[in-house]
Amino acid sequence: MTDPKRIYLDYAATAPMLDAAKKACTEGFELWANPSSPHGDGRAAQSMLENARRRFREALRWDGDVIFTSGASEAIQIALTKSKPATQFVSPVEHDVVLRFAQQARTIPVDGNGMVMPTNLNHLLKGTEGPALVAIQSVNNETGVMQDMDALAKVVRDRGSHLLADCSQSVGKLPLPDADLIIVAGHKFGGPPGVGALLVKDLRLLQADGGQEQGYRSGTQNLPYILGMTAALEAPANWAGRAAELRQHLDDAIRKEGGAVIADKAPRIATIASYHMPGVAANTQLIKFDMAGFSVSAGSACSSGTLKTSHVLEAMGTDPQVAREVIRVSIGRDTSRAQIYAFIDKWKSIFAEARRA
Repeated sequence: MTDPKRIYLDYAATAPMLDAAKKACTEGFELWANPSSPHGDGRAAQSMLENARRRFREALRWDGDVIFTSGASEAIQIALTKSKPATQFVSPVEHDVVLRFAQQARTIPVDGNGMVMPTNLNHLLKGTEGPALVAIQSVNNETGVMQDMDALAKVVRDRGSHLLADCSQSVGKLPLPDADLIIVAGHKFGGPPGVGALLVKDLRLLQADGGQEQGYRSGTQNLPYILGMTAALEAPANWAGRAAELRQHLDDAIRKEGGAVIADKAPRIATIASYHMPGVAANTQLIKFDMAGFSVSAGSACSSGTLKTSHVLEAMGTDPQVAREVIRVSIGRDTSRAQIYAFIDKWKSIFAEARRA
């Protein structure tokens, strides 16, 4: 159980499970049969699985197919390694997992805010023979920058190509983009960790070589966690306005104290922001915040344990010294005004201590 005395501001890494998700998981644990088994118990589990799939599609207003996975990473792997287009384009500010599975992909340039310009994408696709797969994150997991997915999707469509949108940070917060493949991570919006989904507009885009999920993945479906993720997705999400107010207050306070907001001029989601504390290394900040009872991070949770400079900030052309002094704060449905005020006070204290030293 999380220490109630601590202040958790790392929702972009993972969000706490909602009570509705816990309840659904517990109910799912009673359905221990394999959904692929032909007997009565297996058929009952399969019925529950397909009911969850229907509810999942309805909650997202998605009229395509849903492939349940073990998380966003597996969904990304399937999308990038089993999609039929031979040519792939990837933005350099994508999540580490995307870059890992798309090492042969061509890079889409971004501007100083990490934005993909539709004109640049159009120019790249114009010189491509045949359809390509274009991978672009809807919301950056480090900076919170929101891509103009409507404009980018139109470019991709007009060029006869296919769009893969990593929506791990935006599902449950923003409408789905008009994409052919969409990545979903259950633990980002209050579901359990270890479960996710790949939304597919047309299954003919993928090669089928698995055993489960209509032949597009292998492995027994995690029915309890699928039920939990679906319940979390159905839970009311009426806290976006409050999150925007809290993030704006935090932005203003950081600027006032001499810090900087990363990608300040770009459209950003209300729940994620990165801040630069001049002259104080990110690792030093993390240690001091942690000792004071604050949970924040530096960059992606999947790579924050390393000493590497953020590839996202590097792609944006951020000065390397500045990049080493940036931390990420992310807000969730349980974040309070008092918690944000407490974080600001600690930020000011750490910065003042560093300047005195």
